[in-house]
Amino acid sequence: MPLLVNGERIDPGRPPAAMIRAYPHLEEKAKLLRSRPTQIVEPKGLLYVQQREFAVTTPKDGSVSILGSDDATTCHLVVLRHTGSGATCLTHCDGSDTEAEVSLIMSSVKSFSNSADYGRLELHLVGGFNDDRQLSQKLTNQLLRAFDLQPDDVHLVTFCVTELNDREEKDIHFPIIYGIAVNVKTAEIFPATFPEKGPDEDLRSAHILTGARLTNIYDAKKEQLHIGPYFWRPFPHVDFWLEQDDQQILQNLSTSPLAEPPHFVSHIRSTLTFLKEHPFPSRSLFPDRKPRIYRKNQDGLWEQVCSDKI
Repeated sequence: MPLLVNGERIDPGRPPAAMIRAYPHLEEKAKLLRSRPTQIVEPKGLLYVQQREFAVTTPKDGSVSILGSDDATTCHLVVLRHTGSGATCLTHCDGSDTEAEVSLIMSSVKSFSNSADYGRLELHLVGGFNDDRQLSQKLTNQLLRAFDLQPDDVHLVTFCVTELNDREEKDIHFPIIYGIAVNVKTAEIFPATFPEKGPDEDLRSAHILTGARLTNIYDAKKEQLHIGPYFWRPFPHVDFWLEQDDQQILQNLSTSPLAEPPHFVSHIRSTLTFLKEHPFPSRSLFPDRKPRIYRKNQDGLWEQVCSDKI
C-alpha cells in the first residue's frame, strides 16, 4: 500500500516545493516545528542515535523516554510511530542504502504493533537543506519512494526537509534544524541538541566511518543498549588524515563543508584517532565477539553490564 497524505496517495517523485503546494498543511506544520526553540536534552532517560543507527521502543519502556539524534546536514532524521501501540523508531539516514533501511524501520515498528487493535503508521521526516550537490533532495526522494513501496499504509505527518528546512546567510545555505528528539511517551517531536552522545561515541562513529550498514542498537524488551561487536580493517591513510588541517578534513570528509556544526572537525579527529588506536577491533575491542551491553542505572544514565549478569 502507498504513502499517504490526508488519505491520498502522494507522488513520491514530486519535488518538495510541489508537495507543499498540494498539501499546504505540511508547510504549516514544518513552519511550526522550525519556529520552536532548540532544547538541550540531558542524558537522563535519553537514547542517542548516531548516523546509520536506529532504535525502537514503546511507551512501556521504563528506561528510555526520549530518542534523539543531531548533527544532520544532508542526512534526514526519520521517525516512524504506530499510533495504537505507541512503538516509535528514530533513524539517522544518510542515503547509503535507503530502500533496505526503510524495510528495517518498518519491520522493527511492526514487530511491536502486531497485537494492536487500532492505530496507523505515521511518518515524520526532518533534515537536509538546499545543498550545492543536491544530496538532500536526492535523499528526500529516496525516502518518499521507499516508504511508498511498503506493503502497509504509511501516513506522512511531518515533512520538514530540504527547502522546508533551509536558511540562507551571505549566499550560503544551512539547515535550520540539525537535530530532533521524540518523546516516546507523548509522541512530541521537537528540535534538540545533545551534550552527551554516548556511550561509546568514538566506537560507534568509527563503525560509521568504516562503512557500516544501518544498525539496530536497542533491545526494548530487555531495555538494553547493544554496541557491536564491530569489525573493520585498518583505516587507510589514517596518519595522513590526522596530519591535515581543519579545512582539508572539512572539504574531504563532509558532504556539506560550509554547513557543518562547529564541532565536526574535532569529532572526525577523535574518530580517526580511535581508528588508529584500534586497527583490529577483533583483538582490542571485541576479543570475545560479544556486544558491549548497557542498561540505564537509577539515575537514568547508561551503565555497562557485565556479560555474566545478562
